[in-house]
Amino acid sequence: MEETIISIFLGIGLAASVGFRVFLPLLALSLAAYFNIWELNESWQWLGSFASVVVLSVATVIEILAYFIPFVDNLLDSIAVPLAAIAGTAVMVSTVANLDPVVTWSLAIIAGGGTAAAIAGTTGATRLTSTATTGGLGNPIISGIETIVSLVVSIFSILLPVVAVIFVTIILFVLWRWSRKFSRNKK
Repeated sequence: MEETIISIFLGIGLAASVGFRVFLPLLALSLAAYFNIWELNESWQWLGSFASVVVLSVATVIEILAYFIPFVDNLLDSIAVPLAAIAGTAVMVSTVANLDPVVTWSLAIIAGGGTAAAIAGTTGATRLTSTATTGGLGNPIISGIETIVSLVVSIFSILLPVVAVIFVTIILFVLWRWSRKFSRNKK
């Protein structure tokens, strides 16, 4: 039972990280599987292959660099929410252990995909606000913060999943408060 809870915490932590950067948490999970730090579900073993590590490394570098280019980052945000939902669901399914498939997929879609989509949507709105108020000059700062948060939460998710869930809870609370404040200011 403990392994199941830890695997759920890992999935939620990585799904939240996916909300900031789609490929970075997938790379972290791929590396964890490749170096036998974390065992993936049987049908997801391919994610721990050397080829996956290489492909995800290239995709991660391209994604991170692209987010530092003003206006390109806004284009990426337009596709990030659906991609984050899919990737958040995928990392949750690949890590959850010892649950019925119906429960696993339900949890993956709601907790994994939902968390990733909520964070991606909020960060996209933040970047859009930054573009409108700074002409895009503030966007690289936001991108840097998002990349660092994604990296930190990904590492904690793999090494200390319980701590990662605490981070995710704090992040979701802060984003919720920010979005409430922003929506009140628009009225």
